[in-house]
Amino acid sequence: MCSAISVASGPLTPHVIMPAMPRRTKQIVEPEIPEVLEEPQVVEKVGVAKRTSSRISRHTEHRVHTEKQRKGSTRSGVSHDFPGKSRARRTNGVANSMDEPTQLSTLDEPTVEVAVAEPVKQEEDTFTFQRSHFYAVITVLAFAVGVLLGYVVWGFEPAGAQAQAQPSGPIAEAPVTAVPQYKRYDIPTDGFYSIGPKDAPITIVEFSDYQCPYCRRWHQEVYGPLLAAYSGKIRLVYRNLPLTSIHPDALAAAEAAMCAGEQDAYWPYHEKLFSSESLGTETYVQYAQELSLNMDTFQSCIDDHKYQAAVEKDSDFAVNLGVSSTPTFFINGLAVVGAQPLDVFKQVIDKELAGEIPK
Repeated sequence: MCSAISVASGPLTPHVIMPAMPRRTKQIVEPEIPEVLEEPQVVEKVGVAKRTSSRISRHTEHRVHTEKQRKGSTRSGVSHDFPGKSRARRTNGVANSMDEPTQLSTLDEPTVEVAVAEPVKQEEDTFTFQRSHFYAVITVLAFAVGVLLGYVVWGFEPAGAQAQAQPSGPIAEAPVTAVPQYKRYDIPTDGFYSIGPKDAPITIVEFSDYQCPYCRRWHQEVYGPLLAAYSGKIRLVYRNLPLTSIHPDALAAAEAAMCAGEQDAYWPYHEKLFSSESLGTETYVQYAQELSLNMDTFQSCIDDHKYQAAVEKDSDFAVNLGVSSTPTFFINGLAVVGAQPLDVFKQVIDKELAGEIPK
């Protein structure tokens, strides 16, 4: 910046004070101070605003400093200059400064950038009600209405009826049975085919059917291991209960076994019948031949149905006793129904041998 100071007519030595002379003052035209630029508007670009404010601040401070120097030079009457072209340039500069106000460079007006936020579309909460949901709701409502209607029609009783249904007086508690109740059935064993010692402590009477698949499975899985587990302690008595309504060959098979018993081959023939899945006349004859039975005697017994009445009598006894399924067992008169596993028979037999079951 150029300073506004007084100028002498000749070369001056630096730092020499000239004698006092009549002072000729020249009216100094102060340059117009340009109006302070308005503060830049707030912009989004913070860097541009800061640089603009800094430039304005430096420009204002420099003008104040120059004004102070100019006033000091006028009061003292001392003019500082330099010889040669440098003085001329400064003189020209002062003259120019005095005549014309300094033109401040116009600052570029900061650009105000306003970010316009796009409106955010809020998603509306929607619920889709599918047809399957509608059917499910209808089903639940229909079920609830049906339950309510059934309760109203059949389950509602007037208050008077409920009062009459309640017994008056003290309520008797049901007796608590600590010991299970056992019932023994009297099953005749004399005159029927049996295996095992007659004086065995355990007598098992079996009502069975040769065509029954459960009877065959019990014979294959439990019969042998049971006799082996209690060797000499079990007497097994076999009695017939052919279910002719569902097993058409069961009666003829029982007759064939008793015909084989005439020739002391009942138990071997018995084993063969329970090992076969198909029964019939050819099967009965084949088993008799394999056991080397007298075929004429055996065939005559089959044709005459010699033991049909005995088998039917056996069956009638079981039905009158209440037996309705095969196989059914009686262990010393205690009933065990169905093709039970070996452990079930062991539990009953062990308690019977230990005397835990009352007679």
